[in-house]
Amino acid sequence: MVALDKLGLSMGKKTRLYRLFYKFGPGKGKVLFLPIDQGLEHGPSDFFENPEAAYPEYQIRIALEGGYSGIVMHIGLAEKYLSRYAGQIPLILKINGKTNIPPDDEAFSALTATVEDAVRLGADAVGYTLYVGSPRQDEDIAQFNRVRKEAERLGMPVIVWAYPRGRFVEMKGGKDSLFAIDYAARVAAELGADMIKLNIPKLDIRRAVDMPEPYRSMVKEMSQFEAIKKVISSAGDVPVIIAGGEKEPDHELLEKAKMCVEAGACGFIFGRNIWQRKFDEALKITEKLKEILLTG
Repeated sequence: MVALDKLGLSMGKKTRLYRLFYKFGPGKGKVLFLPIDQGLEHGPSDFFENPEAAYPEYQIRIALEGGYSGIVMHIGLAEKYLSRYAGQIPLILKINGKTNIPPDDEAFSALTATVEDAVRLGADAVGYTLYVGSPRQDEDIAQFNRVRKEAERLGMPVIVWAYPRGRFVEMKGGKDSLFAIDYAARVAAELGADMIKLNIPKLDIRRAVDMPEPYRSMVKEMSQFEAIKKVISSAGDVPVIIAGGEKEPDHELLEKAKMCVEAGACGFIFGRNIWQRKFDEALKITEKLKEILLTG
């Protein structure tokens, strides 16, 4: 359970996070978010498997009927599709992004909206992608600092997508390595995230030789559960939510979810794993995820 009193939050931030953790979704200090930012980040191809999902009304219906804690959108979709559901489902406004057309060698996610936009739209948080380790991280950190100050002034929580990226990250074990994700978790906490989104680290022994010590040795002896617990612990008291990534078979997704909750995750942010399914299937897997969150 998330103890908001331990996080040193302003009244505005605490009020909005309370809504996300206790008033909507599974509640009891757990969150389940449905993101639909993939159209910008990945392009239209993510919707090919389930063409209905290309229309944001589909994800909104899942979020409403499935009882999600919030839906994640960029400003264009939020303004065009969400107004008729105002107050019925919390909005997390994603305020920066990029396409996947250029390589990630020097990854940077430019601002697409502001914290003031989020306030105007009635959002309960903003989402910011921070590319830890990118050659452009100086620019990224400076941009995030401006967002953080604006969010503090307006009482808006900031959820950081803590993503290792860039050619130097690839030289040291890759973006999904224990080293990279552990480092990203700590950086997000150090810079002032109110919640942190992390991917699950992959224990690739073949890439271990590229990682700095002590990670090189740790990977050879660590279980998947221990790796997840390690990166969550590096965020300190900042709540951690786990990303879903590409669509997986039900049993694999649910096993991963159980492991994450046991390791200390306070929730999930699952997109393709949900809305690439047919509507009834999406609702069924949603109920199972909520059960895991509440009983884990």
